[in-house]
Amino acid sequence: MMKPVPLSEARNLPLWRRPVTLLFVMAVTMPIAFNAWNALLNNFVIEMADFDGADIGLLHTVREIPGFLAIGVIAVILFIREQVLAMISLVLLGVATAVTAWFPNLGGLLFVTLFSSIGFHYYETVNQSLQLQWLPKDRAPQVLGWLVAAGSAATLVVYGLIVLTWERFDLAYNTVFMAAGGLTVLLALFSLVAYPQFDSPTPQTKKLILRRRYWLYYALQFMAGARRQIFVVFAGFMMVEKFGFKVHELTGLYLINLLINMLVAPLLGKAVAKFGERRTLIFEYAGLATVFAAYGGIYWFGWGVVLAAILYVIDHILFALALALKTYFQKIADPADIAPTAAVAFTINHIAAVFLPVLLGLLWVVSPGAVFGLAAAMALVSLSLSLLIPRHPEPGNETVFSRFAPAPAE
Repeated sequence: MMKPVPLSEARNLPLWRRPVTLLFVMAVTMPIAFNAWNALLNNFVIEMADFDGADIGLLHTVREIPGFLAIGVIAVILFIREQVLAMISLVLLGVATAVTAWFPNLGGLLFVTLFSSIGFHYYETVNQSLQLQWLPKDRAPQVLGWLVAAGSAATLVVYGLIVLTWERFDLAYNTVFMAAGGLTVLLALFSLVAYPQFDSPTPQTKKLILRRRYWLYYALQFMAGARRQIFVVFAGFMMVEKFGFKVHELTGLYLINLLINMLVAPLLGKAVAKFGERRTLIFEYAGLATVFAAYGGIYWFGWGVVLAAILYVIDHILFALALALKTYFQKIADPADIAPTAAVAFTINHIAAVFLPVLLGLLWVVSPGAVFGLAAAMALVSLSLSLLIPRHPEPGNETVFSRFAPAPAE
């Protein structure tokens, strides 16, 4: 086994083998499988499995169970390095994506989605941890913005190929799922063998920790998970169910999102560095509340498809600002807490995700507009919490209340 390379010595490696480069390779690899699956899912479940709103809600509830159990990463990294776990998780995601079309029924899709989700959520947990360990605080917002842009570029290629080839070559769902999942597996295996193992300067705590001084970060994560589920589950489903979007049409909308994100994400990283996490998150949550309220108006007042598409694009831009939540935690955290807290935060983020999709799927059958109205209310709660972030967060100054009383150590 190759001896691990300390981060302080990694700068002596060729550029393509450095930690930041690996972060970019990982940022490109995951979206290939995940977004090919995402682009085809709504059409696949409606055309091949005859899903309704309740079925899609149940599917996404099952998809989020591994996110709720992401706290298990703490136990896994007792035996497997985080970097290795990231690659294994990507392989699992790729394999599960590749075989999705083999299960065109509710039971089969629940089964394969569960395994796909284990790979996705465990990867996301350790990826966030590695980003915050490997990136210096002064450059983290900008690099995180570029990582978002890289992921958007990979997704752009996936969506572009689907738009250009789906109708022209009369592609089957199985062809696309197999190609995207297989490529993700190959890239993950390449990353596993081509890059050395990198050692962070601060050993990570490998046990469950919950610190009182991180309470605001936990609360923001909970609300972000609840609010995001409504968009992920129902925004794309609305475009297919209400407006009759075909695969290439819905993917075309995704393409517009990706083009804009590629241009905007690096600027958003600079905006976080310039304006700070407090102002950035206030702007994000105020914007999301407005967008979700307008989504509700589409159903309540009969607003048209053009507005729905515009709101969908704005929604994606605002969600990209969530990188500010990462850098907020990086600034207030004990460096040894990053890995275990990433796992805890992912679990907290997915508490609502386990029950919201299935319950809101039932509400969707009765009143789709009410689902988006609830999302707007959640965004307003997040807005209220963001007002508690200090202008200059750091250990001991985690919230605006820290000025009145010293933060507890735990």
